[in-house]
Order: sequence, then structure tokens, then C-alpha cells
Amino acid sequence: MKKETILLIDGSGLVFRAFYALPPLTALDGTHVNAVYGFANMIQKLMERFKPEYVAVAFDLKGPTFRHKEYKEYKATRKKAPDELLNQFAVVKEFCDRFGLSRFEQEGFEADDLVGTMAKLAEEAGYNVEIVTGDKDYLQLVTEITTVHLTRRGITELESYTPEALDEKYGLTADQFLELKGLMGDPSDNIPGVPGVGEKTGIKLLKAYGTIDGVYENLDQLKGKMKEKIEANHVQALMSLRLSRIINDVQMDFKWEELKQEVPDDEALYQLYKKLNFKSLMRKFENRKIEKNPTVEGDLVVEAEAAAYTWVDDARGLQVLMTAVNQAKFVIMHSRVNGGRHVFDELIDLGLRIKEVNYIVDVRAFSQLEMMSLLQVLGEKRLIGHRLVNETLMIMRYGGKVMELGFDTAVAQYLVHPEVGKYPLRGLGIEVADRVLPADDDFYGKGRKKVAWADMEKAKRGDYLAQCLEIIDKAVAVLEARLKEESLTELYQTIELPLVRILAKMEKRGVAVDEGYLKILGDKFKLQIAELETRIFELSEGDFNLNSPKQLGVVLFETLGLPVVKKTKTGYSTNAEVLDKLGDAHPIIPLILEYRKLTKLNSTYVEGLTTATYKGRIHSHFTQTIASTGRLSSIEPNIQNIPVKTKEGRELRRVFVASEGMQLVDADYSQIELRVLAHISGDENLIRAYNEKLDIHTQTAAEVFHLKQDEVTSLMRSRAKAVNFGIVYGISDYGLARDLKISNKEAKAYIEGYLEHYPGVAKYMKDVVEEGKAKGYVETLFNRKRWLPDLNAKNHMLRSFAERTAMNTPIQGTAADIIKIAMIRVDQALEKENLKTKMILQVHDELILDAPANEVDRVTALLEEAMEEAVSLSIPMDVDLKVGGNWYETK
Repeated sequence: MKKETILLIDGSGLVFRAFYALPPLTALDGTHVNAVYGFANMIQKLMERFKPEYVAVAFDLKGPTFRHKEYKEYKATRKKAPDELLNQFAVVKEFCDRFGLSRFEQEGFEADDLVGTMAKLAEEAGYNVEIVTGDKDYLQLVTEITTVHLTRRGITELESYTPEALDEKYGLTADQFLELKGLMGDPSDNIPGVPGVGEKTGIKLLKAYGTIDGVYENLDQLKGKMKEKIEANHVQALMSLRLSRIINDVQMDFKWEELKQEVPDDEALYQLYKKLNFKSLMRKFENRKIEKNPTVEGDLVVEAEAAAYTWVDDARGLQVLMTAVNQAKFVIMHSRVNGGRHVFDELIDLGLRIKEVNYIVDVRAFSQLEMMSLLQVLGEKRLIGHRLVNETLMIMRYGGKVMELGFDTAVAQYLVHPEVGKYPLRGLGIEVADRVLPADDDFYGKGRKKVAWADMEKAKRGDYLAQCLEIIDKAVAVLEARLKEESLTELYQTIELPLVRILAKMEKRGVAVDEGYLKILGDKFKLQIAELETRIFELSEGDFNLNSPKQLGVVLFETLGLPVVKKTKTGYSTNAEVLDKLGDAHPIIPLILEYRKLTKLNSTYVEGLTTATYKGRIHSHFTQTIASTGRLSSIEPNIQNIPVKTKEGRELRRVFVASEGMQLVDADYSQIELRVLAHISGDENLIRAYNEKLDIHTQTAAEVFHLKQDEVTSLMRSRAKAVNFGIVYGISDYGLARDLKISNKEAKAYIEGYLEHYPGVAKYMKDVVEEGKAKGYVETLFNRKRWLPDLNAKNHMLRSFAERTAMNTPIQGTAADIIKIAMIRVDQALEKENLKTKMILQVHDELILDAPANEVDRVTALLEEAMEEAVSLSIPMDVDLKVGGNWYETK
């Protein structure tokens, strides 16, 4: 007769692993739910795999355990878990109740003690025991009856341990695995063990002597420092053994019948999933049948977990596909290049989904002309995809023109979850499509075993792309509904989606680079760096590695005897803040700061830009899905981050030049964020200052210092400028004091003086935080939302940061929306007048165009009109316009 099975689950461990394994997910109210989602999915898979008759889930309780009583430092070094994780435990427990799972927690004990006790009792009662956890400590519970399953790759796989498997992996028994923990300790729990004994050494000792007692009985056979360390830490090793032992005799009050797996309450579960917006889990209750795709005449249809597709790799297949494309109103498109950049890397495969049929085009099987014909026709269709900027780029590369963008799941996902920062298809598949794509390391491999897309097996490429297409297809309806629910549809349709095509055009065009000047600049920096090294070594009375903080710390605080400002675990801190505090304590300090500045300029910018240059141009990738505020980001390389505050940094702008026979036209919004603040706050004094075209920084200085405007000094104006822009970012007294190198008292007086003169701004700052706390989010004038659950956090630092973010986001976000609207207007005007001028760069509030000499005057007028009239505010939107042969000349 088959023994009944009891499944024991380390609930706390699984929740922690799910939180860190999955991308951030939030419910519609902005609360974090990724750990709940991962836990719920894992439970369902465990039920399907083990089909247990009995189930128990154990959780840790907050508070000390018997281990803390023995060793006060137990877990003392462990950082507090983020509120985004801790707040999910209550929902996880609610899920357990609705799923019919018995759960246990007990004061003074950890989850593993409860599991250990129940495992022993279950064995004695004649049950088969399966334990699921992410913690290797549980391996000490392995027996012939109890199998321990460790979660791997986040929570998607299990690694099972029987006594045989444990012996094969470690060469140890379960009892010896516990002894191993006593020897090596556990840094995560702050269990000390024997210093210098790691896993490898510990296993070697236990294989030789059996137990910790056996090791100490044979001390005379050990040699050198290892013997000294082990001999000196006998008491500590035994204490570590006790702390690591999972006890199995906790007094627990339960009956086996109470652990009987109940039938889940489907209605209660469905309502919970609905509340948490778990669409894929909801579908399990809606009896939606997934229809398999029909075969396409001609080629073999391959199954990839219910994702059917046909390879297009010959003339007949291409003809069938062209017919399907010509008849289609919209096409789902997802391509892969041999590298990371669609702007210049080789196109390998092209995935297309038309009327629920997946086609995978083997691009290398066709001529350039054949691919041009296909991609140009695709450009005439309504395109749907994930990061359509890449597909748009590819169509443009093959001579096509994208007429209409239908839906971009990455952009939609970004608007719904702006705080995530990354939106891979894998995360989208988990969230809405009930499909789990392999992680990149699993799919491509790592290190030397990493395989490029072009070198991968054909079937593997096809399977992957087919799944991508189906994820995109399933995600569209879900994301459309979410956009509508959050009143984001208009923002998406009128600003974000039209911007995709513009960003693709900018990336394809790129900006011309003066490679000769870039080399001159690099040589100049290298010479200056070498001279600085010589002077620094003269002052330090010897050579050392200037790029080693440890060696630099020894030179500054031991050799030169400078006062120690801050120490770290590894030695002396030598960061910029420390060096600034040392100031003029020694002539070596300014030289080190200058050295660091120049080495960063050379390595990050000169060398970085040189590497990024392709055929005389730099094609930066502008992405709209990184910054939570709505700002565009520039990557590969980051052109928006070119330094402007130093002379050397500004020199880098000479590298970016107009194309041959062209001029750069630079249009920069003047103080756009302060103008937006004036409009949103409705502050009469701020609005009047802008409408009367006063110098806002001089005006602020006059009010804060109670002076006439002609009495304001340049230093006063500079400090007022810092206050003006600092207010936009919700700056604190401490932050302003640090920036201006003044006392906190002075900084506080400046801020109070500012808010006294601009009471509308003070009211706005207070109101926006209160509104954010009530709603869970703040928004821009164009309904762009940013969810801020930490506005109600108990942790002061988290809450303060969220409050500053709440003050800033509507301002910075609205400014970002305005520049995007301006870009769309400028692009439309250029196309309408059929001008040859191209928009090539966007740097926050600044647009840079590459214009033929005979179009400069027209483009200047066009820019001014399009940008100043992009939106209608209570104050004018002034634009500064300049023309030059390179970027430096336009500033």
C-alpha cells in the first residue's frame, strides 16, 4: 500500500526567494505583490508535482528565538527586509487560507524548527515526507523517508536531496552536513563557525574525522595556521553547531487531520487574484481554452509548449508569408539580431504573428533584396511588438517607412509600472501570459559557454521566438485594459506611442563625431594624468596604485598622517565626500581630486565614445522606459551625461559635430521645471516674475535676503539658484547645506525664506504629499502616474525619500511630457515641409537638430514655434536657440 505524503513548506523562505527572483509587480493600488505571485505559482506547481494528502506551511514570527538567547549576535548583521517585501506576508498568508493550506508559526522558534519537528512526527506516524525550501540548512533533515527539495533559479526549479544525492553532492551524511555548518558557520545568520574554515575545508575535515568532536580529538594530525584556528575556536565551533541545529521536539498542538489538503476555495481565490490583478492565475478559473495554431501549408509546424510556428526559409515559404502579410491589417513583429543593437547588428531571425499563425523567417536564407521587399511591406502595416523602436529601426534599415504603430507592450507596461525600470518579455510572460521564457543565462549560457543567437540551434531559436510572439499577443488586451483603468490611454496614444518612431529615426541617424579631435582630447588627458601622477608620488614619497582606495587610504592616513574622516570594513574611506572634508589639509588632496576627474573623463567619455563610434557617427539608443518620471534616457553611450560643470567636460561637446555641409541647431527650454512649478502651484509671485520676464534667481535672492535687486551679489544669486532648483527636487536643509557648503541653520533659513515669499509653492509641496498618501500615487498634468507606497512607510528614510519624490515627480514628469510633445510637433513640422533637417539628440530639456545651411533660418523659426506652443501654461515657455558647427558652439 502506497504511503500517504505530507508536504512541508518553508513559507518564509519561499516568499523571500520569490521577492528577489521575480521582477517588481504591483497591484492596481500600487502595492507590491511579486512575492505573492511567485509563492502562489510555486504552490500550484508543488501540488501538481507531489499530489500530497497533507500540507503544512511554516512561517517565522517577528521576535527573538532561543538562538538569540544563547548568542545575542545571532542574525545581528542581517539588514532589515524592505517594507515592499514584509508587507506581502499578510497577503501570502491570506492566499494560504483561501487555498486550504494549514499554516504554522510559533513564538521563540523559526520555521525550520517547526518543519523539523513535523518531519520527525510524520516519519513516526508512517508518512512519506517532502520538504520544500530555499535554505540549505534543511539538508540536515534528509533521511530515507524525508526528501528535501531546494529551490533553484529563483523558484522555478527544484533540486532534490535523498541520502544518496547528499552523499554524491557533498560526500556527507545529513548529520555531517549539520557538523559542517558548525565548522564553517553561516554569515547570513551571523553564526561565526571557525574562522578560515569554508565549505571545501570543512568537508575535507569531516570526511577525515567524521564529526567536530572527531576533528578536535585529532588536532595533533593538523598543521600550521589551520590547526591554530581550529584549536583556538573550539567553544565557538560547538556553539555554532548548536545554533545551526534544527530542533525536532517543539511542543506543537495539531492533529494530522487538520493538515489534510482541502479543496481550494475557487471563488475566494479568484477574488484575491482579481484584487491583486493576477490575470494569468485568474484565467485558470475562467475555463479559457488555448487553441493551438493551425498548420500552414508547406512547412513543418513545430510545437513549443503550445506555441506552434512555421519556419520560412525557402522561396515557397516566403511567397506564402508575403501573401499573408499583404492580406493582414496588423502584424505582431519581434526580431533578433546577432548582438544587442538593431541599428547596426546583423538581422538573423524575424518573428511574425499574423491571424494567430506564427512565422519565423530565417533571414540568412534570403537575399538583401528579398528581405527589403518583406520589410518594406511590413512598414505599411499596423505593427504590434515589444520595444517597437527596434522593429521600426529594422524596417528603416531595409529602406522601409513605418506608417502606423499599433501597440508596444513594453511602453504600455512602463506606463502601468513606471518604477520597474526594466521590462523584459520574460517578466511580461510571467505577469500576463502564463508563459515563462528561460532566463538569459539559461538560454544563452554564461562565460565561455555563452552562445550567440546566430550560432544557436535553429529549433531553439524558433521555439523561443514563437513564445515571444504569443506573449506579446496575449499581453495586448491585458495592457489595454490596464491603461484604460488607470486613465493612461490618452498619454499612451498621443505622446508615448508616437514618440517611438521619432526615437528610432534619431538612433538611425546618429550624430557625427570628430574622431581626430576625440583622439587629441584623449592624448591631452593622458598627458595631464601622467603629470598628476608624478606630482602625487612626489608628495606621497613613493609610488602606489592611485586607483586602489586601500593603498590611497594608507598613504593619506598613515604615511602622511592626515586625520581619519571615515573608516569602512576594508580600511579607510577615500571617497569624494571624505576628500572634500579634508580640503586643504594637504596639497596632495586637490591633485587626487583632479586625477580622479581626468581619469573618469578619459575612460568613461573619451575611450567610451571612441568605442561607441560606428562609421564616423554615434548612434545612442534613446529609451522611454527607464526613468520613472517620464524622462527619456540615453544609453550605449549615455550622451545626456556628458559633464557640463567643468571646462574639460564641456570640451567633450566639441566632439559632436554637424554633418558635412550642415549646422547644429540647439533649442533649449529655459528653466522649464521652474516654469512648470509656477503653473502647477499657481503661486502668484512666481507667475508674475515669469510674466514680467524678471531674472528669477535674482528675484528670489532679493526676497530671501531682503534686498533690492541691484543689491544682490553674484554669490547671493548663485545660492538663490540652488534653492530654486533644489525646491523642485524637495531638497532638505541638510542637502542644501551640503551643496552650498554652508551650515544646516543657514540652509534652513534660505528654504524658509523661499517658501515664505512663494506661499503657493509651500502649499503645493504640502498638498501633493497628502494627496499622494491618500491615492498611493502622484501624477503629471498629462496623467502620468508614479506609485509611491512608501509615502505611508513607517521607516523615516523611506518615507522622506518618497515625500521628496512626490514633490518632484509632477514637476519633472510634466516637463518630460512637454519636451516629448515638442518633439512630436517638431517631427511633424519637418515632415510636413519636407525638410532635410534631422532631429538627432535630446538632452533632457534640449533638442539638437542637424540642418543644411539653407534650412537653418526656417528650422530655427519652426523650433521656436513648435516648442513654445507645445502646451498652454499660465506663464510663457521660453526657448533659447543657438547655431554652431559643433555642440560646444551652441552653448
